[in-house]
Amino acid sequence: MKQINIGGVPEHFNLAWYLGLKNGEYKKDGINLRWKDYFGGTGAMCKGLRDGDIDMAVILTEGIVKDIIAGNKSKIVQIFVETPLIWGIHVAANSVYKTVDELKGTKAAISRYGSGSHLMAYVNAENHKWDLEKDLDFEVIKNLDGAIEGLKDKKADYFMWEKFTTKPLVDNGTFRRVDNCPSPWPCFVIAVREDFLKTNKADVKTILDIVNSTTKEFKDIPSIDRMIANRYEQELEDVQEWLSLTEWSQENIDEKTIQKVQDKLFSLNIIPEKLKYKDFVEDV
Repeated sequence: MKQINIGGVPEHFNLAWYLGLKNGEYKKDGINLRWKDYFGGTGAMCKGLRDGDIDMAVILTEGIVKDIIAGNKSKIVQIFVETPLIWGIHVAANSVYKTVDELKGTKAAISRYGSGSHLMAYVNAENHKWDLEKDLDFEVIKNLDGAIEGLKDKKADYFMWEKFTTKPLVDNGTFRRVDNCPSPWPCFVIAVREDFLKTNKADVKTILDIVNSTTKEFKDIPSIDRMIANRYEQELEDVQEWLSLTEWSQENIDEKTIQKVQDKLFSLNIIPEKLKYKDFVEDV
């Protein structure tokens, strides 16, 4: 049985993978798929792909596009979640800041440079017409637990993370959410290391076929909302709202979307150049 290592964030978006693993669906096709949770998010997964710790990743679109341009030898093989990610902009519950405009020039907590929390801070700054050089400052906090400590200890002033993941921390008075910032493109894609893809394309296709069969019918799974609420410690009404806003995909990312991501990152001075569509994408 062939072992294949895949990474992703330990969030509700990836429950379809867990269900397939729990039911032994990959092993039926001779694949020992090993899932690794990345609490540090996209920046940590980019490093995992580069170092060969994982063969595949369910990763933020903007993060992997940036890292491929920076030399990560990986290819996008499919969009996983078609809809944008809704980033909550959070401050500590007792923070003096009440609005996004008041956060201009303050320090953002980010999991690491090149992560979604880092890149989306630029998107948010542009949305509010801030000066990208003068009005942005960063503190690396590694993960969500680091953000909790960082904001409490005033090492940073605000933190951007997926709205529904952080909702329990808003409800319990750890964070206060001052606004939302949706990503301007499909949020999650599946990326594979190039050298692995060259010799294992059939296995990658099998893996995609299995997870796609789950995501196609994900919302119709009986009591899926209760399962998510229990597993991820969320309120049922929040899960139901998230399900109503979220659509999965079984298609690869198109050239227009890749261009849109590159245009935005280039305009924000996050990437030094743009590459061709074929440099990012491979069909299996």
